Amino acid sequence: MVAGLMRTRVKICGITSRQDALDAVRFGADAIGLVFYPPSPRCVTPEQAAAIVERLPPFVAVVGLFVNASREEIAEVLAAARIDLLQFHGSECPDYCAGHGRPYIKAVRVQQGLDLLAERERYAGASALLLDTYQPGVPGGTGQAFDWSLIPPVLGGEVILAGGLTPDNVGEAVRRVRPYAVDVSGGVEREKGRKDAAKIRAFMRGVASAST
Repeated sequence: MVAGLMRTRVKICGITSRQDALDAVRFGADAIGLVFYPPSPRCVTPEQAAAIVERLPPFVAVVGLFVNASREEIAEVLAAARIDLLQFHGSECPDYCAGHGRPYIKAVRVQQGLDLLAERERYAGASALLLDTYQPGVPGGTGQAFDWSLIPPVLGGEVILAGGLTPDNVGEAVRRVRPYAVDVSGGVEREKGRKDAAKIRAFMRGVASAST
């Protein structure tokens, strides 16, 4: 993959309503994320997920986010709703991530001393690594950015950048990291679990302005 020659993709995560999904698509999102982690305020049931995605247009990916879920929980979601890609935010091993009949993304919480090149090697079967902010005891969704200089430049064009992105800082993030994609949840919300259409639009503009 060659960074800089392709448009930065965007995933809007933590979608909890059909309208929020349609707003994300309307403003140009490439993917939406559905959270299947009960402690999260953005968690949806398999039935809610099915209702959210049933009217999505083609060429928009649906990503299901799990944190140390059982095989049975994942199978229940896959049987109920269209899920194109799995995203694992817990301590799942590579074999487990690859064992559900879907391509997957592995989230890595970045902190000083973590060898991201080794993580890439460990999860070589992943479609991508998603780089998120490390906070003890929190699997993701911290709303805090991490030090982007911890990302080896050679990885930039391969990764999905997450963690504290907002309409105000996503342009700088894209210019500095040149990621394959960016992932946002809280940064485009009016309250937890409810997206703000104007913020989604501003976020998409920020990505587009930095991708040229």
